[in-house]
Amino acid sequence: MTFKVFVDGQEGTTGLRIHEYLAARSDIEVLRIDADKRKDPAERSRLLNAADVAFLCLPDAASREAAFMVNNANTCLIDASTAHRTAPGWAFGLPELAPGQRDAIRQAKRIANPGCHASAFILAVRPLVDAGLLPRDAAVSATSITGYSGGGKSMIAEYEQQPLPAHLTAPRPYGLGLKHKHLPEMMAHTGLASPPVFMPVVSSFYKGLAVSVPLHFSQFKAGTTPEQVQAALAAHYEGERFISVKPLRDAATLETGFFDVQACNDTNRVDLFVFASDTQVLVIARLDNLGKGASGAAVQSMNVHLGLEETLGLV
Repeated sequence: MTFKVFVDGQEGTTGLRIHEYLAARSDIEVLRIDADKRKDPAERSRLLNAADVAFLCLPDAASREAAFMVNNANTCLIDASTAHRTAPGWAFGLPELAPGQRDAIRQAKRIANPGCHASAFILAVRPLVDAGLLPRDAAVSATSITGYSGGGKSMIAEYEQQPLPAHLTAPRPYGLGLKHKHLPEMMAHTGLASPPVFMPVVSSFYKGLAVSVPLHFSQFKAGTTPEQVQAALAAHYEGERFISVKPLRDAATLETGFFDVQACNDTNRVDLFVFASDTQVLVIARLDNLGKGASGAAVQSMNVHLGLEETLGLV
């Protein structure tokens, strides 16, 4: 069976990558819009309503507009913007989130694709809350370092200037107003009662992302051990094809003394690490911000929704 798929916003970073994922698939017919009609509402509406699955790779306002254009019960929308990630009636497109999430994605006609920072944070923290180790009212912080491709075409162009301006050669913290657009979903989908204090950092490499969540054992349920933290992650993701929970105090990483932010690039994989001392623990989630952090996750949700092999076209 062939499914019809339309990418609204096909020229953006996420849309282009989705096209790459779908190009080799014989079970997908990609509906394409002529370049001169990309902003024609009638043509966009026609293609949106002709698709079995339509990916919205658009700014928030344009995604909301596109969602209103769909007037049939068949088209499934997968929205890569921030617009619907905590909206009622939209399934969160993270199959590994919790038991029942795949069924929700399979049945939904409206799926919100997670943000890249949020995916890593949620995958690191949700199991600890669900296991009762980390209280819902815990005050949590997180730092994310990411490649510049997450900033879209304008940031990519900025970082690919030659020669590269000196101020772009060093990592740059941002989101300093403490109102990053991923914060609502980071709170809503971990079960935390308040959003984390979150500092993202962009640096001069193309892709790759790692979110670090530092915690004191005083923040956990009394008596929690490093072994229990690692075991909670391992149990939550047992059997998951795209989630790899590393051994406690991963020896290979400690041997080098440095963490490789880019080791999941060109995959849909997430690696989870727990490093610990007697009093503190550091949980790190690593992924490709263009893969599991964006386009790969969207294709994974499409596979789940259509009842296909979840890993089809993904590595």
